[in-house]
Amino acid sequence: MLSASPEPLTPGEVRDRLDPAGALSYSTVVTTLTRLYENGALQRHRDGRAFRYSAVSNAAGLVADRMSRLLAGEPDRTSVLRRFVSTLDSGDEQILRDLLRDHPDQKMPE
Repeated sequence: MLSASPEPLTPGEVRDRLDPAGALSYSTVVTTLTRLYENGALQRHRDGRAFRYSAVSNAAGLVADRMSRLLAGEPDRTSVLRRFVSTLDSGDEQILRDLLRDHPDQKMPE
């Protein structure tokens, strides 16, 4: 929802968009937004007494960032990447090969 918004939203605006009936607690929204900010998924800036939140990236960017963080924490990256590639279907494997081949900093044998 935040990534689709043209402007940053306050916690109250987020709550109103998520739950127009008002059953969702304001403090729950604030806590969730704060945790997402602390985990790097959101940006925030002060607007008066409140913060306004916006997405750092789109969904694909968030997944890619998470994959990078998980990989960075593994001492045996070769095994992790080998196992990941072995789980790809043929279409995804071809996409990955094309991306690696076309990446300006990578040279992959044809």
